[in-house]
Amino acid sequence: MKITISGKNLDVTEGLRKAVEDKLAKLEKYFTPDTVCNVTLSVEKERQKMEVTVPMKGHIIRAEQQSDDMYVTVDLVVDVIEAQLKKYRKKLIDKQQNTDSLRKEFVEEEAVDDEEIRIVRAKKFGMKPMFPEDACVQMELLGHNFFVFSNAETGQVNVVYKRKDKSYGLIEPEF
Repeated sequence: MKITISGKNLDVTEGLRKAVEDKLAKLEKYFTPDTVCNVTLSVEKERQKMEVTVPMKGHIIRAEQQSDDMYVTVDLVVDVIEAQLKKYRKKLIDKQQNTDSLRKEFVEEEAVDDEEIRIVRAKKFGMKPMFPEDACVQMELLGHNFFVFSNAETGQVNVVYKRKDKSYGLIEPEF
């Protein structure tokens, strides 16, 4: 696994880099050697934050945690990713999803509006056709409550979302 570590408002020391690499090495049994793992370490208002993104063909595995100690945060993130992988590994294998190709990262832009409604963050992402069940899997892997996708059956843009009772909903446009 190829690990890329970067820091925001933080100098990544060799000790911290080694600790992150050692902890993430625990996940190598799930990935091929050429899988890329992007790690961002940051400090925000004395909170130590770590984000890990593993792009794969058709899916992105992502975890974000924060605590008062960066080494504790590393342990928390690794536990979250490992739990996600254990939960979805069988589904990914059953659906013949390869872990060796990459998907483009979300692109963040900041937008400022002078009106009452102000968009402070915008994301762009590629949408490939997928079935609603696959979109639910992707939503869970990202740890989000909703996911926008292009429906492979209808060709329309749809949204899947998680309901309060832990079931899933699907929003389809009606023209």
